[in-house]
Amino acid sequence: MELSDHHHQKQQQQHYYSSSSSSPKRLFDLYALMSSQPRPSSSSSPSSNGVSNSKSLVIPAPKEKIEMYSPAFYAACTVGGSVSTGPTHMAVTPIDLVKCNMQIDPAKYKSITSGYGVLLKEQGAKGLFKGWVPTLLGYSAQGACKYGFYEFFKKYYSDIAGPEYAAKYKTLIYLAGSASAEVIAAVALCPMEAVKVRVQTQPGFARGLADGLPKLVKSEGALGLYKGIVPLWGRQIPYTMMKFASFETIVEMMYKHAIPKPKEQCSKSLQLGVSFAGGYVAGIFCALVSHPADNLVSFLNNSKGASVGDAVKKLGMWGLFTRGLPLRIVMIGTLTGAQWGLYDASKVFFGLPTTGGANVPPAKA
Repeated sequence: MELSDHHHQKQQQQHYYSSSSSSPKRLFDLYALMSSQPRPSSSSSPSSNGVSNSKSLVIPAPKEKIEMYSPAFYAACTVGGSVSTGPTHMAVTPIDLVKCNMQIDPAKYKSITSGYGVLLKEQGAKGLFKGWVPTLLGYSAQGACKYGFYEFFKKYYSDIAGPEYAAKYKTLIYLAGSASAEVIAAVALCPMEAVKVRVQTQPGFARGLADGLPKLVKSEGALGLYKGIVPLWGRQIPYTMMKFASFETIVEMMYKHAIPKPKEQCSKSLQLGVSFAGGYVAGIFCALVSHPADNLVSFLNNSKGASVGDAVKKLGMWGLFTRGLPLRIVMIGTLTGAQWGLYDASKVFFGLPTTGGANVPPAKA
C-alpha cells in the first residue's frame, strides 16, 4: 500500500515538473501538494548529503520544486518582485510624502520634523498616507518587471558571454541585466508616479488615483502620464544598477568573509538575514547615486510645462544633490533591505535558492 501511494505521489510530482505545467497556478498547486505529503520522522535515515530531511535547515535544491531558468522560475521571480516592492513602498508613504514636499516647497517644509507637523496640522493623520493607491499599484508593477526581467537578462547575458567571461565579468553582467530590466520597469511605473506626485504635492488636485488619473489625462493628455519618463529613467536605472550589482557583491563578500560556513549549509533564517543586511547597505548607495534625478522627477511632475533646465536653475546644483537626501537615505535603505528580504523569502517559499553568494547563472558552453 505504501509503495502504491509513493508511486502515485511520484507520478503527481513528475507531472508538475514537466515543461507543460509552468504556469503560475501550477506553482501554488505544487506547493499545496508538497505541503500535504507526510514528512519523514526524525529517526529517518539521512539523505545522501548527510543531512536529515526532517531537520534540514538548508534551502531545498531548485530541482525539488521548480527547474531553474524555466518559465515557472521566471514567473515565481515576477510574483516575488511584485509582492516585495509594492507593499514596502506603500508602507513608507508617510516618509515619501514629506520627502516630496521638502523637494517641492523647502520654504514650507524646512525639516523632517516640521514637515510632519505641517502635514498633520493641515491634513490630519489620514493625510500621511495620501497617494498610497498609485504607490501600491505602480511599484507592484515595477517590481514585477524589475525582478523578473533581471533574472531573465542575467541568464541571457551570461549565455552570450560564455562560461569563462561570465565568471570573469560577473559584475558587468549584473549591471547590464539590471539596467535592461529597469528600462522596462520604469515604463510600468511612470503613469502611477505622475499621479502620486501630484496628489501628494498639489493641495486640492485630487483625493487619490480614482479622480487624479482622469484629471491628469484631461489636463495634459495621455502622453502627460509619461512626461517624466526620461528623468525617471535617469533616477531608476542608476538606482537599480547599484541596487542589484552592489547587493550581489555585498552578499558574496558576507558569505566569503563574515559567515563561517558555505551558503548552502546556512539556515533559511540566516540567509534571509544576510539578504536584508546586504539590501540595506546597497540601498544607501542607491539613494546617493539616484537622488539628483529623484529631485528632477518631483519637480517636473509638480510643475506643468517645466523642463529639466528649469528644474536645475530653480534647485541649483547643491540643492539637486542634497535636498531631501537624509530622509531618502533612511527610506531607501529600509526599503531595499526589506525588498531583498521579502523577495528572497518568496524564492524560499517556491523552493528556490536565495539571491547572491554565488557566481552568475551557469552559461551555455
